[in-house]
Amino acid sequence: MGGRRVVKVDYLIIGGGVIGLTLALALRTRLPSATITVVEAEPVLGAHGSGRNSGVLHSGIYYPPESLKARMCASGAAAMRDYCRSRNLPLLPLGKVLVPTRTEDDLQLDLLASRAGQNGVDARMLTAEELAAEEPAARSASGRALLVPVTAVCSPHAVMRSLAQDCTAQQIELCMGWRAVRFEPAERRVTNNAGVIAKYRLLINAAGLHADTVAHAFGIAKNLHILPFKGLYWKLDPVAGIRLNHLVYPVPDLRMPFLGVHTTTATDGAVYLGPTAIPAFGRENYKGLAGVRASDAIRILGASASQFVRNTNGFRRLAMVETGKLFKRRFATAVQRLVPAVRPEHLLPCNKIGMRAQLYDSASGRLVNDFLVEKGPASVHVLNTISPAWTCSMPFAKFVCDSYIET
Repeated sequence: MGGRRVVKVDYLIIGGGVIGLTLALALRTRLPSATITVVEAEPVLGAHGSGRNSGVLHSGIYYPPESLKARMCASGAAAMRDYCRSRNLPLLPLGKVLVPTRTEDDLQLDLLASRAGQNGVDARMLTAEELAAEEPAARSASGRALLVPVTAVCSPHAVMRSLAQDCTAQQIELCMGWRAVRFEPAERRVTNNAGVIAKYRLLINAAGLHADTVAHAFGIAKNLHILPFKGLYWKLDPVAGIRLNHLVYPVPDLRMPFLGVHTTTATDGAVYLGPTAIPAFGRENYKGLAGVRASDAIRILGASASQFVRNTNGFRRLAMVETGKLFKRRFATAVQRLVPAVRPEHLLPCNKIGMRAQLYDSASGRLVNDFLVEKGPASVHVLNTISPAWTCSMPFAKFVCDSYIET
């Protein structure tokens, strides 16, 4: 597709992340003879959200039962676990322990246990004695904890490579380094950075960090904007001798769509601590001022300032606490509330940095908590693919095809 000046396809998917690839595969099961093309702006797979996420397959206990997240998380985790096993991809079924880091957070354990039951998730309350037996390194401010045995960790890059191979085997064209620069919805055409024009029957926007920009080009969701949050991690030094049997998470503030600093044991055995949730100055602002555009920075600062002044859902406290974690000692203090044995000298720098494509509603002044899909002219726009989008990707792709795409 890259070498031709004008091409025609039935389905053009913008974005080669996990959502774009699973959507392409879900479409193929419905349309064996359709032409399906996925275009990805980066030259490699997983350059952004899909390759930078933790790989944790979330259980679904955090989300209100009526939400899309809750409806798809448990089945999505099961589907991804089955996929990894069927392809012999790395999978670490560790389970998760949730602990309150403040005594006032203890009541949230009961709410989470209730949501676990409503969302079909196996979870068990632990006493102080049971927590000491299950996870000796962890601390609970109240003594109680919630064990979620089903939580597992996979390798995002291994999964992405496998999904790309599946696409190729299913005659789905995957074009890397294909950056859309001009959208003409009335003509159903997109022009890329090399001057190639793609004509389509239906465009599917799965552009992640840039999904709002694509939607706006179609006159869709003009009040919705990506407000990126940067997730910084540290790596636990193995010489610290701290053994973790599970993933250890704090009980989160359920008013906000962030889970707090936690431990993640990767499939290679490395333990990562994080992430932060710090407002970034750009969609791809992983380091320094790289990836910062003036127009984006002004909009992001304005939205963040508005949230801070309004203190929507406790945003002011979040901003102050998270900004403090830029300092190693403050970050270590946050980790110590979960795992007291961790010391600042145990934190090793690492290149693991995530960027959350968080959607912000400028009309209401609130962050959007659930997945969102909008229809446009000859187009479908997948917005707010924040955590647990990786976990939910397979059933979510089927949901989008069933609910929004006429085949």
